[in-house]
Amino acid sequence: MLRVALADVGEEGKRTQVPVVGYLVLGDDPHLVANACRSCGALYFDRRNACARCGARHFDLRPLATTGVLRSFTIIHRAAPNVPVPYVSSVVELDGGGVVKANLLEAGTDADKIDLGMPVKLTTFACGTDEEGTEAVAFGFVPA
Repeated sequence: MLRVALADVGEEGKRTQVPVVGYLVLGDDPHLVANACRSCGALYFDRRNACARCGARHFDLRPLATTGVLRSFTIIHRAAPNVPVPYVSSVVELDGGGVVKANLLEAGTDADKIDLGMPVKLTTFACGTDEEGTEAVAFGFVPA
């Protein structure tokens, strides 16, 4: 089972930051975690009853690297209301194993200036705040 780590706890134990996904761990060293199959090592971000690769039923929580390489990307020009466009949606192969989809930030939206295979690193950012001041924190990747 994945844990939700808090980056900061405010007065009276109130949460001041929460990750938008259960596999993002906040704090001094933000990173992603995955469920790793004990039998074959396959990685999954969601809860599993059994491994899709080998059928085994036991998993361990594994921290993933915060660096990787850009394997694929597309520039999005149409989105839901209030979502700024264009933005770069990408697939990142993490160093040491694992593949994750996330937005590529700080790279611009000119496809000729984004290189497949370029090194990237994880970053986090506040993506919203509720009426009590709790920030939702998301992740993306930036050129390394």
